[in-house]
Amino acid sequence: MNEREAFYLNGILNLTEDKNAKILVCGGSTLDKDIFEMSGFHDVTISNLDDRMKGNEYAPFCWKYENAESLSFDADSFDYVVIHAAIHHAYSPHKVLTEMYRVAKKGILAFESRDSAILRFFEKSGVTQAYEHAAVYYNDCKYGGVNNTDIPNYIYRWTEREIEKTIQSYAPYCKHTFVYKYGTAFPSSPGLENKGRFKMNVLKFMRPFFSMFVKFFPKQQNLFAFYIEKHTINDSLFPWLRFDDKENKMIFNKEWGNEKYKK
Repeated sequence: MNEREAFYLNGILNLTEDKNAKILVCGGSTLDKDIFEMSGFHDVTISNLDDRMKGNEYAPFCWKYENAESLSFDADSFDYVVIHAAIHHAYSPHKVLTEMYRVAKKGILAFESRDSAILRFFEKSGVTQAYEHAAVYYNDCKYGGVNNTDIPNYIYRWTEREIEKTIQSYAPYCKHTFVYKYGTAFPSSPGLENKGRFKMNVLKFMRPFFSMFVKFFPKQQNLFAFYIEKHTINDSLFPWLRFDDKENKMIFNKEWGNEKYKK
């Protein structure tokens, strides 16, 4: 198991102790199948946009053809929704995040790259890719790009603040809980290039120094996971809101407003 896979496995194991939780995986692959089997989960649906699938590739788990930007499931259909290294393959990464949140009942877990100063430097210097053309090339130049087409996708990288703004804007009724994890994996894309040996040698030389650097600045690592807990309305409403049982919806709390503002 390599560093990326170990980081993914540890993130899943920390997600929940309930191995009977209902899980949806977006943008899934055989790696997701292997990780969830090792983790001991049973009720897992793996979804993606790969029309080559026949439906049994992820057995014993279920498979569904789904666009993570517009999932067909009702709200709160799954306990947890998980995605690993796939949000950046979407036309609208923020839409994927809000769709995952909508469909989840308890929370969502995502593994993506963080938009750090180090990665921006690596991108400008050509050490890492800005557009994922290698993924398309190694999928017969037919798949692996944006929404699994042959068009290389832009690798959208996240910051903690951007994640929080996206979710708070989408669900502005409570203060959410965000958990972030960081890790390091040796970059693999330079090794795929015909003239990538020099880049790989430079990275190997820099690795001991980088390992020391990220001990003091952990957010500069290239592995990034974030978990968003989905609070229940009854437990977490902001004081300026209240739930109207008659209308079965949230409304503005006029009593709070009367105390807060002058007429």
